Amino acid sequence: MTTILIKGMSCQHCVASTRKALEAIPGISDVNIDLIQKKASFSGAVDLQVVKDAIAKIGFEVVG
Repeated sequence: MTTILIKGMSCQHCVASTRKALEAIPGISDVNIDLIQKKASFSGAVDLQVVKDAIAKIGFEVVG
């Protein structure tokens, strides 16, 4: 399980957008988003840069 910290999420719409973006990446599964802690976790072996690019495309930033 990979966990990332995402800057910019503030509401349930943000959670839905983030979940959709991550689930669209081939190889990612079991996506969980924690709005309070601003974290996303997922299973799958994928290049972290691909994840960062997908998150940036929807207006947020992976910070950790």
